[in-house]
Amino acid sequence: MFKFLKRKIKKIEEEVEEEKEERKEKRKEKKLLGLSEKKIDELMWDLEIALLESDVALEAIENIKRNVKKELIGASRKDARKKIEEALRNAINEILKKSEGNFYEEIEKFEKPVVIMFVGVNGSGKTTAIAKLAYDLKKRGYSCVIAAGDTFRAGAIEQLELHANKLGVKLIKHDFGADPAAVAYDAIEHAKARHKDIVLIDTAGRMQTNINLMEEMKKIKRVAKPHLTIFVGDALTGNDAIEQAKKFNEAIGIDGVILTKVDADAKGGASISIAYAIKKPLYFIGIGQGYDEQIPFKAEWMLKRIFE
Repeated sequence: MFKFLKRKIKKIEEEVEEEKEERKEKRKEKKLLGLSEKKIDELMWDLEIALLESDVALEAIENIKRNVKKELIGASRKDARKKIEEALRNAINEILKKSEGNFYEEIEKFEKPVVIMFVGVNGSGKTTAIAKLAYDLKKRGYSCVIAAGDTFRAGAIEQLELHANKLGVKLIKHDFGADPAAVAYDAIEHAKARHKDIVLIDTAGRMQTNINLMEEMKKIKRVAKPHLTIFVGDALTGNDAIEQAKKFNEAIGIDGVILTKVDADAKGGASISIAYAIKKPLYFIGIGQGYDEQIPFKAEWMLKRIFE
């Protein structure tokens, strides 16, 4: 996990060590002097390239660079390598902390049934993310209804039905090609009649540039009036996931993020910056295939895996 990003961070630290070795002979008279401004600027450039190659969003990169530079000014060459690791850790931690969100605190703010709509492109793991959340909700004592709102793919309805049967959760579905807004409406009415706590609405996943898809999402949102709209993104797509989140947020407004396949992500850029880029909380991350392998996002958990 995050092997590529770790390698890039290590390379930056090694550059500082090389600077120190180059001046070893002059260390006695200059040991209290800080890194040169030129060297700091070179490091900031290398850091920017390393983070870009790791799919970190530009907004996050600028924040990281600003904070790292602030901590490096005045740092002695003797402690430079230790200082840059500490500065990088602090800068990335600040971004990750801003990305934290408490999903379960959030849903307690609303009257039941709490309606949650899920959006994202095909292949992002949206259907599985919904099933994992239904599993976790049920484990915590919430009763759920799932709406099979992706009526454009018969396979999506069948996949949700399989999950719902395994989990013992009610699934509301219509025929292939039906109006997804009608499916969402029926699921909400069922939840009200049966006093269910949560309605989880799946939606069709096509590219964020598809105008018809966005109009469909707007219609579902008007009908369902969800308390939360959650974007589901695939960590492996890096910057694409961040751009998708921005497009969905601009078109329909999203309230939070679930990031899937984080366990297989070598770069780590999407994990670091997706929530920061759209200023919305990252509620959950997927770290495996099992129903119990979608966990609440915590900055400390992520930081350990980047710097361990």
